[in-house]
Amino acid sequence: MVGDGHRAAGTSLRAAQDEAGVPPGIWKGRGLAAVGLTAGDVVTERQAELLLGEGRHPDADRIERELLAQGESPARARGGATVLGRPIEHNRSPETDKAKERVPWLGMHLVFRPPPTAHIAWALMGHEIRLVLELCQDIARDRTLEWLEDAVAQIRWKGGGKNRAGVRDGLIVAVFRHYESRAAESRPLLHDHAMVSIRARRPDEKGTWGNLSADTMLAHIVAADTLYVLTFMEEVSARLGWAWEPREVTPGRRPVMEIAGIDQRLIGWQSTRRQQIEDAVSVLTATYEEKHGHAPGERAAYALGCQAADRTRPPKRTELLSLTELRKRWRTSAVRAFGADVVDRLAQRARAAAAAVWARVRPVVDMVLAAVAVVAVTYVMRGAFKHHHLLAEARRYLSYVLRGRPHQAGLDERIVQTAVDDYTRPVGRGRSVTADLSALYPRDTEDQAVLRPLTRKRTAPPYERARLAAGALAARVNAARRAERLGSRSRPYAVAVPAASRSHPRPLRSGRKDGGLLEPETGVDAVEQTRQTMEAVAAQLAATIQDSKRAREAAHGLRPQPAPASAPAPHTQQPGIQHTPGRPTGGVA
Repeated sequence: MVGDGHRAAGTSLRAAQDEAGVPPGIWKGRGLAAVGLTAGDVVTERQAELLLGEGRHPDADRIERELLAQGESPARARGGATVLGRPIEHNRSPETDKAKERVPWLGMHLVFRPPPTAHIAWALMGHEIRLVLELCQDIARDRTLEWLEDAVAQIRWKGGGKNRAGVRDGLIVAVFRHYESRAAESRPLLHDHAMVSIRARRPDEKGTWGNLSADTMLAHIVAADTLYVLTFMEEVSARLGWAWEPREVTPGRRPVMEIAGIDQRLIGWQSTRRQQIEDAVSVLTATYEEKHGHAPGERAAYALGCQAADRTRPPKRTELLSLTELRKRWRTSAVRAFGADVVDRLAQRARAAAAAVWARVRPVVDMVLAAVAVVAVTYVMRGAFKHHHLLAEARRYLSYVLRGRPHQAGLDERIVQTAVDDYTRPVGRGRSVTADLSALYPRDTEDQAVLRPLTRKRTAPPYERARLAAGALAARVNAARRAERLGSRSRPYAVAVPAASRSHPRPLRSGRKDGGLLEPETGVDAVEQTRQTMEAVAAQLAATIQDSKRAREAAHGLRPQPAPASAPAPHTQQPGIQHTPGRPTGGVA
């Protein structure tokens, strides 16, 4: 609640926040009405202590005074009237089975943090741009919390807490904004800490209080994260006109979307903590490989990253500054490292880079290609998966394809539904599904196992194998469409998946660990467009030669021969537009 500040005994919360240079926390969520609070109200110390510390009504003191004045007993006034759900003392009762194993859990901690280049723009650009980026942060965070309320949040109900039901009102969330990272030298890191109260009301007539299903919330954290990033990108592009490009942080891992045109050297300046973590990860990875005999997988690598972050976490700083002073220091440090020209022209270069991106990348989503890519990547990464895994990958796909351009509401769910209906099959007894290879390769039975070797090949990173699979299936879809256009379906098109080390050549890098921008790769669409262009040029050249021949014959008195019937012009297609026969054209095919 006071950032990284040290709060002396007897100091009020608001004074400590002012001294630490952080704004006061605010309440969010539709569940606030049930406890008499309003979204945007300041989080007081006593409210947080009662709700997040004791699981009681945030205005319990007033309620107790009123009940005592009405003649209620102290036990009644403090007990059921102010406790939201089961009191936490129940967990420590000797009459409770396995009392020592039950630990009261009263909240969940979510962190909303934009990509690194957004921190750089927020810290080094003008005051107006800073306010716009903070507004984009507010909108993306609130929209993600609303999605968690509407589509994810469930409460334990009946059956000893084994059944689940949707919450009656919504969530109660306390949001605290911080400005700095934990680096030894102050670095910008705009982020919000959201403390979600585990108390919520059941959808019964009485509106009784209970606990949220924590496992349901945690299962959808990645999908929530991708929604937050996608929304933040769209808000920044709509309000500032900037575009986004993928940047490979770790070779073979998922790229990170960054603001186009921001000098990549500034990312290393801003992410000093990341360098410390990466150095520790390399040591932990070597120990893991020596112990297990192979490189860590995705889950093990994530666990090693968390362990490295804990080991390298520096202590809190004692010098606390306001945001105005911090921005002056950050600018001085960046100018000293890279020069005033780099810092002063950040906004100008971002606008110029955005124009280049919009000219090169068409913000069009092909539903079939999107569903195929989402299924392929999720299948290679996980094998068996559920709805929220596909939803997270669909939102990543939209962020890469649209580059910040807005998308139709519900498009991510439509992609997932298309993937589930057309390219997956149930597996196991639960709700898990896996890729339906017979649907992905409907006529090429000899190629239905093209994805299976990629799931077991440990020599290549998981995401590198996933990109190979998605590329192979996209080529298959485009080849089928081309055969349908040409009216030749006699020979099915077989796609051979090359080795991981030779398929997608890595872009030129500058020797930095943080990597460079990933440019769009040349795929089947580009090859097809090149072929069509060459055919059009050849036809035009042939017509020119024929006209020249007839002109020479006319000049020498020869009778010109009748020109042969010209063949129809080859079908041309604009780059980036995918149109499925029988479907209307437009933004979404």
